[in-house]
Amino acid sequence: MDKGPFSPNRSTITGVVLAGGRATRMGGMDKGLVPVGGAPMVKHVVQRLSPQVARVVINANRNVERYRCLADAVVTDSHRDFAGPLAGMAAAMQWAQYGWIVTVPCDSPLVPGDLVARLAAALRAEDAELAVAWGDGRLQPVFALLPCNLLGSLQQFLASGERKIDKWYASHRMATADLDDVPETFLNVNTPEERDALEVRYFDDGARERRHE
Repeated sequence: MDKGPFSPNRSTITGVVLAGGRATRMGGMDKGLVPVGGAPMVKHVVQRLSPQVARVVINANRNVERYRCLADAVVTDSHRDFAGPLAGMAAAMQWAQYGWIVTVPCDSPLVPGDLVARLAAALRAEDAELAVAWGDGRLQPVFALLPCNLLGSLQQFLASGERKIDKWYASHRMATADLDDVPETFLNVNTPEERDALEVRYFDDGARERRHE
């Protein structure tokens, strides 16, 4: 049964914040819960994504209770080996059951207010099955709009032992949404130093004022 409507709109889209990784470069800290600008990084992502979708869920494999109060629900991977973003996408599709999901990572807190609209426009324009963001000179595969009716395909891909997100995308009609004009979308935080730099540049008003004195 096809549970993915051809044309996505806000009421049929579930926002998914991917926070299921190990965060090894962050010293094992759960990146979504790292504070930026006085709030957990994932909270900034949820706040920016929420107006664009019907509901927001967080894909997390630890600290589930802490995440639960920051979104409508928390979904965990059915694969228990930190199988990467595709596992989180599959878990979210299974939870949503119908319509679409739009995915963003928990460590990129500058999600643009028209991300979903751009992805949906690209999908329609190219008569595609799914849409993925393009920016900073390359595909940005975790910023994606996906129909839940591809869950079976994704589960088969994962069951075969595959984990490469680009390879799964290539097996379907994929559109790309150009976000080169908003490069800050793809600024992500992998280390404490990157967190500090992003906070000073985008979240620390006092630091900006001091730099201009």
